Amino acid sequence: MSRIITAVVALPFLIASILIPWLQPLFVLLAAAAMVLGLYEFYLLAGKKEMKPDPAAGYLGGAALFTVFYFASPDAMQQRLDIQTIVLVILALTIGTLVAATLRGTPFDKMIASCGATILGVLYVVLLGGHLVAVRTGFEQKLSAHLLSFFFLVLMGSDTGAYYVGKALGKHKLAPKISPGKTWEGVAGGVVAALAFAAVSHFWFFRELPLKWMLPLAAVMTVLGILGDLTESALKRGAGAKDAAKILPGHGGVLDRLDSLLFNAPLLYYFAHFYFGPHFN
Repeated sequence: MSRIITAVVALPFLIASILIPWLQPLFVLLAAAAMVLGLYEFYLLAGKKEMKPDPAAGYLGGAALFTVFYFASPDAMQQRLDIQTIVLVILALTIGTLVAATLRGTPFDKMIASCGATILGVLYVVLLGGHLVAVRTGFEQKLSAHLLSFFFLVLMGSDTGAYYVGKALGKHKLAPKISPGKTWEGVAGGVVAALAFAAVSHFWFFRELPLKWMLPLAAVMTVLGILGDLTESALKRGAGAKDAAKILPGHGGVLDRLDSLLFNAPLLYYFAHFYFGPHFN
């Protein structure tokens, strides 16, 4: 019940921030909050294995990356500058983290793992997730709303289909050592649900993206979502944790909700850039 209540409370804000033009700042605020909490949870998991990530360096690097994505544009010339800026931020984060750990006197036997956790957290949460902010702020409102509505419908539909089909029919384990509850039957249910929601999206509001592109995109998103889910489950198992945190009632932590979104965010942005790019050149 708490899982349903959390979704009922949160979803209207997400939907409004996508569909209503003047609520774009709300989407940015929600994304920023999710990434701050996601990075916090990642560092909590690292701490369970006695690593000592540097939160100050992580949040500073994450804020810099987030800012780049906020001002990103699908324009070809601007995108080259955006990519160069992202590379510079990652270089600065890497050097800064290593120098800070050295000057702080981090134990030598923990330095590699601790610095690696600091940098990986930013890359995993903000570098991947920041692409959704770029979709919301970089494309014109109507296209942005269509892209994000399609994105969330497909991934939420896939997750729901996989859960109920797997629960009803699941017999063959997908990756029992990582996530014992996931089955191949659930994967099939997730793919079918994703394709169905993609078709609904096309006929409902997204006619400008043909089915010949939309259906394969939805299938790839489902696979990436499953891989993202398994990856986050592996991180939790490595840290000896059932959930990333207990922030969302019935859902665990924020990372538990972001896992399938993070791997798919760059796919959505770059697909939209290359497919709809001529409109911006």
